[in-house]
This record gives sequence, structure tokens and C-alpha cells, in this order.
Amino acid sequence: MRRREFLAVPVVAGGLFPLSSSEAKNSASAANPATANPLGVKALVFDTFGTVVDWRGTIIREGTEWGKEKNLQIDWGPFADKWRSGYGPSMNKVRNGTMPWTKLDVLHRTLLDDLLKEYNITGLTEEEKVHWNLVWHRLTPWPDAVEGLTLLKKNYIIATLSNGNVSLLVEMAKFAGLPWDAVLSAELFHHYKPDPEVYLGAVELMSCKPGEVMMVAAHPDDLKAAQALRLKTGYVPRPLERGPRNSAAPPGPMAPANGAPAAANATPPATASFDVVARDFVELSKKLS
Repeated sequence: MRRREFLAVPVVAGGLFPLSSSEAKNSASAANPATANPLGVKALVFDTFGTVVDWRGTIIREGTEWGKEKNLQIDWGPFADKWRSGYGPSMNKVRNGTMPWTKLDVLHRTLLDDLLKEYNITGLTEEEKVHWNLVWHRLTPWPDAVEGLTLLKKNYIIATLSNGNVSLLVEMAKFAGLPWDAVLSAELFHHYKPDPEVYLGAVELMSCKPGEVMMVAAHPDDLKAAQALRLKTGYVPRPLERGPRNSAAPPGPMAPANGAPAAANATPPATASFDVVARDFVELSKKLS
């Protein structure tokens, strides 16, 4: 979807909008009652980058095509990794007050400008830079994502809970066919995960108690932050998120508060503390049925 087309369509199109408290309450009552599952969950909120969509594979694929057009000799895997590795430290500057609130599209663009200099990519028009930065709006879902979300939607409210800004998440959903009931973003709370305001803000918008909402993610750090606030947790690992060479328990995107990057090959997390562990979203739907 082109940017101008998106801007011409109301954000509420297709139901992709943050629910008001009254709407969420009515929608929650329409879902299976808490007694329908032993966990008492009414709504599932999903981390998006890496959990629902394959950011690395998409950037490599688009970068390869773009590189052929521009005659660029670049290894796009490391390029994608460097772009993503700046994400956590950039958010932490916002979280610790070094920077004012800045949405993710702008953080991504700042990181991209630095990468273009590092890789000596010159001669691009502003339109080309904007298009390339919006690759984060065109990420391809994991093979099970649409099917699994569709199954989960039959019994639960399903929504994003991502550090991506609202327009990014809406365009991604339209592009990838993700059937969200609502798009919840850190942008709504002017806080980035793992700040408590994001998780508890989502719970409030759903008109639920923390224990009635399950955070689903491929990143243990995201789940542990939600768990500390008494949300339920669903762990769906994505071993190929950072490529086959770093397939053992990829670290989450949220860098430590001091901005230090996570290790490339983290020790696989103990999963016993999470409420549900599933190989993919289809298996998650079966375990929650």
C-alpha cells in the first residue's frame, strides 16, 4: 500500500483501530467467557517485529532487489542486523529522557541515515529514502501467522502491542493481511516497552484485568516485563528471526537500560515460568482452545 493511499483511508477501516473502553468491554463479553479456558484469558496482545513478521528476511529480500537496481554490492544480512541493533538503544534514549517522545518511524529513519553513510550509499532522492525506511511497513508474516491469528480470533480479542507506531502497524496489517481486532501501540502511551505504562495501558483499553490479558512474544524479555505486571504470557520462539547462523534463542529487541546490546547468541531461556509455550500460532490456538 502506498503512503498516499493509506493517508486517504480512515484509520478505522477494517476495524484496525484502538478500541475505546466501552467498545473493548462489549467485545470482550462477546468472546468466550473466562471459564472457557483454564487461564481465564479474554484477550491476546502480540509483540510484532520478529514474533508476527520476519523483519530480517524482508529487509534482505527488498535490499537485494533494490541493490540490483542501484548496482550496490552489499551483504544485506549484516545491514538488516545493524539497522535492527540500533532500535533498542534509540528507544532507551526516549525512555530515559535523553530524547523527547519520538515515534519508531523517525528512529528508524535516523538509523537508516547513519547506515547509508556507513555503507557509502549516495545519490538517493528523499523519496527513495522514505520508501526504503518504510520497508518496516511491508514486512512479511511468518508462514503460520495469518492462519494462527485467524484461529485465535474466533475465541479471543487479538491486538498488537508493539513499539511500532500506529501508522506503521496499520499499514503492516493491510500489507500482510493480519486480522487484528485492534492496533495498540506504544505511541498511544508515549512510552516504549518494557515500560509498565505500555502493558497496563493495553489492559486498561481492553477493560480487562491484567490476568485476563496474555502477552504473546518470541522475546523472553518482553514476556518477563509483562509477567511482572501480572499479565499472562505466551512464548512462541522464532529461531530464524536473526537468521540461521544465530538461530539459538534470539535475544529480544529491547536493549538493557544502559543501552548495551544483547549478546547475539543468548542462552535459551527457561520457559517453565511462561503460561503457554507453543511452536507457532496454530499450536498456540490449539493449546488455548
